[in-house]
Amino acid sequence: MLLINDINENTARALLNKYQLELVVLEDNAKIPGTYWGEPEAGLIKNKVYVRSDTPIQSLLHESCHAICVDGERRKNLHTDAGGRTPAEENAVCYLQILLADQISEMGRNRMLKDMDDWGYSFRLGSAKRWFEEDAEDARDWLIRYQLIDENEKIQFVLRA
Repeated sequence: MLLINDINENTARALLNKYQLELVVLEDNAKIPGTYWGEPEAGLIKNKVYVRSDTPIQSLLHESCHAICVDGERRKNLHTDAGGRTPAEENAVCYLQILLADQISEMGRNRMLKDMDDWGYSFRLGSAKRWFEEDAEDARDWLIRYQLIDENEKIQFVLRA
């Protein structure tokens, strides 16, 4: 699994900054505030995404995508659990994290799909790759509806209003 210490931290920071999100890199072995799954998974509090050097990139992007996909009212109160309101929203978070993986040269889409499988994501078709390619229309449509991507899957780098 690709970890924070395997990439250029400034690349991740710049990506999150495009969304007005702040990457907070903690010292090794520090407790991660706002982590839903426990250390070393990323934590989320309002507009801050907390990680350590041993945090998986897929976790960093997943929590960041929750912050991107929630509406403005929920974003003001984000703390630990983004509280995805529908399966389509949770799927949209997963879909967007796969698209954003291409923004981190060390990660890329294919590595993200593999790391999602290794982490334990379960999809109806048995793998993140098959889900993304064959069964994710609802997630794609959701992202388009909220103008987070366009019809060509171009990322808009905006937060959901």
